[in-house]
Amino acid sequence: MARMTERPEITPDIVLRAYSVGLFPMAENETDDRLFWVDPEERGVFPLDGLVVSRSLAKVVRSDRFDISVDRDFPAVIEGCAHSGSERDRTWINARIRSIYGELFSAGFVHTVECRRNGKLVGGLYGVVLGAAFFGESMFHLERDASKVALVHLVARLRAGGFLLLDTQFVTPHLASLGAVAVPRPQYRGMLSRAVVAPANFYAWPRDERVSGAQALALLRSAA
Repeated sequence: MARMTERPEITPDIVLRAYSVGLFPMAENETDDRLFWVDPEERGVFPLDGLVVSRSLAKVVRSDRFDISVDRDFPAVIEGCAHSGSERDRTWINARIRSIYGELFSAGFVHTVECRRNGKLVGGLYGVVLGAAFFGESMFHLERDASKVALVHLVARLRAGGFLLLDTQFVTPHLASLGAVAVPRPQYRGMLSRAVVAPANFYAWPRDERVSGAQALALLRSAA
C-alpha cells in the first residue's frame, strides 16, 4: 500500500481532487492530528449488481425494523463510525477528518445513510460522492444488522441514481461476505476515471421520501 505524508495542508478541495485520482486521507488514530494519503495496490469495490443479501438479511430489510433516512445527521453518523461499534478495530477519524468531511457534507459532497430504531440512531454509514462514484468511508452499528441494512439501502439508492462505482477502500472479511472484491490499482483507476465524469443523482429517491425495505430489495433484484 503506497502511503504519502501530508504535503501541502489538506483542505476539502484537495481531498476531492485526491479522490478523483485514487487517493484518500487517513490518520494513524483519533488522537494524532497528522494526516497521510493512501493509495492501495488493490482497491476494494462493491459491484453494484453484486451485493450479497442473505435470506436472513433480506428478511430484516423487508421487515423495516429500522427507519432509514439520508443526510439527516452527519455529526452523529461520523461519531458513531469513530466510536460506537465501528466495523474496524481502530479508528482513523480524528478531529481534522471530522472537520474536513463536515465541510464536504455542508457542500453536498458527503452523504449519509442512517438507521434509527424508536428514534435512536443505531447504525449507518457515510461517504463521498464525485460524479457517479461513491467512496464509502466508514460504517457502524449499535444493533445487529443495522450497518448491513444501511448498506443495502445505499446500494439500492446508488443503482436508482445511475452510479457506476462504490469504493470501499479495502476488502475486509466482513465486506467480502457481502460481495466486495479487490481490484488492482490500474483497473481501479480505469473504473474511477469513467465514474467521476459520469452523471448520477444521489437523490433519485428524494431526500425526504421514505424508501421501504421491499422497494430497496426489488431494485437490487432487478440487477440480478
